[in-house]
Amino acid sequence: MNNGNLRTILETCIAPFGLTLTDEMWEKFDAYRALLKEWNEKMNLTAITDDSEIMVKHFADSLSLYPYITGKSSNLCDIGTGAGFPGVPLKIVMPDLSVTLVDSLSKRLTFLNALVSELGLSGIELVHARAEDFCRKPGCRDSFEYVTARAVAPMNVLLEYCLPAVKPGGKFIAMKGSRDEGSFTYACRRLKAAPIKTESFTLTGADASFERTIFIFEKTGPTPPQFPRKAGIPAKNPLC
Repeated sequence: MNNGNLRTILETCIAPFGLTLTDEMWEKFDAYRALLKEWNEKMNLTAITDDSEIMVKHFADSLSLYPYITGKSSNLCDIGTGAGFPGVPLKIVMPDLSVTLVDSLSKRLTFLNALVSELGLSGIELVHARAEDFCRKPGCRDSFEYVTARAVAPMNVLLEYCLPAVKPGGKFIAMKGSRDEGSFTYACRRLKAAPIKTESFTLTGADASFERTIFIFEKTGPTPPQFPRKAGIPAKNPLC
């Protein structure tokens, strides 16, 4: 599939989010696609290697958060970023957004460092840490206007991983599949958060299609000092 068709797929997918790509943005996305595929041959970054699926399931999916980030010069932390999703695509379309990418695997940070350099992006910080440890670092706790996660952890676990990094009044945006997340009322109460919006939709482009549900939480107060608990405990003993 030629690059013009790939650009059309991405632009069609993101139009409902109020986004239009400039030529410079598209060049960055195309370079991102190529570098992701190149590095994926050396390390396991993604199971999605088809070009059109990368446009839909990685890039358009990440950009589905654009309507929820109202301060385009805000600061955002992407916890468990993997190959940079959703943090890097959001940075490409919002160059004034300050972005921190957190991941527990150093090889992913090696890729991200090469990616940031290749795309010529500034205002991105890369952090090698587990979520539980990151959220106890000075300057990280109760600090970010937006925290995002595109993760497979159950919601009550994900809330403990991510909410401590959100500043009071800020938002945590969780990207989940279509399955029932169960009750996370107790976790919200303990972690000082209120669910304010849930939205489900289908992303479709070329032969790629999948369901996405976005959960948005508002931080109602500072994180209690006992959270997050030590690494490994939230997953073994969730707040429920």
